[in-house]
Formats: sequence, C-alpha cells, structure tokens
Amino acid sequence: MTPPLKVVTVGAGYFAGFHVDGWLRNPDVAFAGLADLDTGKAARLLAEKAAPGHPARIEADAAALFDSLRPDIIDIAAPPPAHLGLIRQALDTNARAIVCQKPFCGSLAEAQKAVRLIRDSGKLVVVHENFRFQPWYRAIRDEIAAGRVGELYQIGFRMRPGDGQGRDAYLSRQPYFQKMPRFLIHETAVHWIDTFRFLMGEPDAVFADLRRLNPAIAGEDAGLLLFRYADGRRAVLDGNRLVDHAAANTRFTMGECLVEGSAGVMALDGDGTLTFRPRGGHDWQRIGGGYPTTGFGGDSVYALQKHVGDHLLRGTPIENDAEAYLRNLEIEEALYDSAAAGRVVEVASR
Repeated sequence: MTPPLKVVTVGAGYFAGFHVDGWLRNPDVAFAGLADLDTGKAARLLAEKAAPGHPARIEADAAALFDSLRPDIIDIAAPPPAHLGLIRQALDTNARAIVCQKPFCGSLAEAQKAVRLIRDSGKLVVVHENFRFQPWYRAIRDEIAAGRVGELYQIGFRMRPGDGQGRDAYLSRQPYFQKMPRFLIHETAVHWIDTFRFLMGEPDAVFADLRRLNPAIAGEDAGLLLFRYADGRRAVLDGNRLVDHAAANTRFTMGECLVEGSAGVMALDGDGTLTFRPRGGHDWQRIGGGYPTTGFGGDSVYALQKHVGDHLLRGTPIENDAEAYLRNLEIEEALYDSAAAGRVVEVASR
C-alpha cells in the first residue's frame, strides 16, 4: 500500500540528512525527491540514507521538483538566506503543508514578509523547530504540569556543545556558521527561546550579555540570556559553544538543565537522563531517560515530522505554525537590542 503523503526536501547539507532520514522512516510518507544546486551532494546524501535503488528524484532546481512531483509536503532544509524565496515558490504549489527549517528566514523583517505571504495564501507553513519535540522537554513539561516541582521558580540551561574552538570550527558540518553575523542567538539559542515558551509561556522582558570568543567566526558564540516573567519566574540560558560538558555525545542534549521549584529540582544531564531531588532531600531519583539515540536529539526531527503528518492525516493540533513562530524572532530581536544597549528590554508589547 502506498503511503498517503508524498514529501520532497530542498537542501542536501549536514542537517538535511536528518530530515531525509526521518522521512524515509515515516510509514505515512513516501519520500519522493531531493533538490540541491549541487546534485552530486544530493545524490550522495540519498545514497547514504536510503536503501539502494530508492526512486527519489534529484533536481538542481526546486521549482522543477515541485512541478514534476506535486508533493503533499514540501520540506525546506536549505540555509536561512534561501528561505523566503523557497517559501514563495512552495506557496505557488498545491502542497498541503510546507515545513521550513529554523531560524526561519535571514531576519525578522524577512520572516514577517514570509508570514504575510503565508497568511494571504491560507496555506499551512510549519517552522522546523525540533527542540520542543525532544523527548526530555516533553517529559519535563508533563512533570511540571503534574506538580512534580511544585510552584515553578526557574529553568536554567547550560549550553555546552564544545564544537566552537579553533580556526576550523563548524567547517566540517555547517561551514556557513562561521560567516553568520548573528550566531549564538539567531542560529542556536533560538531553540531555547522556543523551548522556554513551550515550558513556561510568554516572557515580558529579556536581557542579553553576548561575547565572541573565537576570532575565526563573524558572530557571537557565548552569552548569558535572561527571560523575565511577570509572575516572578525566570529562565536563564548560559551558552558557550567552545566549552563541552560530560556526555557520550555532546550534541545529544547540547548541555544540562535544572528545573527548580518549591517542591524540589529536576535535572537533565548530557546523556538525556532526567532526575528529581525533592526539597530537603539528598538523593536524586531517576524519573526519565533511555530516550532514542536514532536521528538527532532524541529523534526529535522524526517526532516533528510525525507531528505534521498526524495533523494532515488525523487532524491533531499543530505546533509552531509560521505565524505563531514569529514570536520567537521578535524575542530574538529584543535580545540583540538588549545586548547592544546593555539593558533589559520589554517584549510584552512587541
């Protein structure tokens, strides 16, 4: 029986490999095509991820792929500067859904323009923000809702992937990282802007102190980000891409998390183990872990893709449609404004 959803992906870079792998494993999907200006790279990616003889079409031109295959889902996994143009092309097709990688366009202004086009088209565009689909964050949200930590005071994350040292930093995987004028927040910390919103709701003000430690790159690669909530809660991201943390794979969780409340503390370590220490206690009890090591970050790419397919086929609610995701970029802009001005910036009215 042919799967009900036909999917094509645009982009054959490092992270696109996780996209293609996820679609190929999805029983609701027929992966039909891959577009990249470098068709040789696309062919190598398909050969690495798919079974021999897989019939997916390879094209240099994305529009030609859309026209020839008429996909149900168009998956944009190209770098941010290409997003707006590809969204324009995808909106002119009969695709039922468009998935676009984060950071979602090259700037807030471009993202706002994309959202206006999307709104006028009436089509579904979902931003591929996969961190909220990492299984430990789904578990943490459930535990908070169930009252595990009591009244929530603060969530803190120490981001320590350890991949940012030296002149060759990022070149083997995503070389365009070196040239991004905005890096730590726009490319990476935007994950936690969304994750903190997923776990805690909307902040009313932010503060950022940013640094560039590696002179080989253009943008910032370390910083402290503070998210303030009107009810007194706080979220803190302490990010440094040059420093690592104790984990078998430092990119699995990309760091360590503490969730602190009136009844105790939850902790996430670099191997994805979730533990809890009740207030007044000395021992940590395991409450989660053993999450998938397939794919990226607890198989979060697959989970997001499944989420989109379930919405189309089974009517389940959708998360991170483009208009809702725009809020993350508004908060990102406020963080950069804060770093430039050296003061707290309100975001509630943006």
